[in-house]
Amino acid sequence: MNANNRAYYSIFHAIRAVLALEQKDFKRHKDVLAYFNQYYIKTEIFPKKISRKISQAKAIREDSDYDDEYEPKAEETQNQIETARELIDLVEKYLESKNTM
Repeated sequence: MNANNRAYYSIFHAIRAVLALEQKDFKRHKDVLAYFNQYYIKTEIFPKKISRKISQAKAIREDSDYDDEYEPKAEETQNQIETARELIDLVEKYLESKNTM
């Protein structure tokens, strides 16, 4: 369960790093994700497929954290970790491209 939480927060903070370039931040997770989807996914700065993975990661993290009877499958946890790695790689490339200007 902790791995699901950590993977999601890796995703969340990677997104916040992108938004920090615009000096944008929000109090609620859903607002951070909505802004990222609107201005970075819909505009195809980041691939659309990552949006679905982020949504799944959020749902699994919430289940892991708040549903006492939820038992994550190893495959779900592995997918969470892979999504975190994928997004972090994309964000690193994006941030590097912005840093060279």
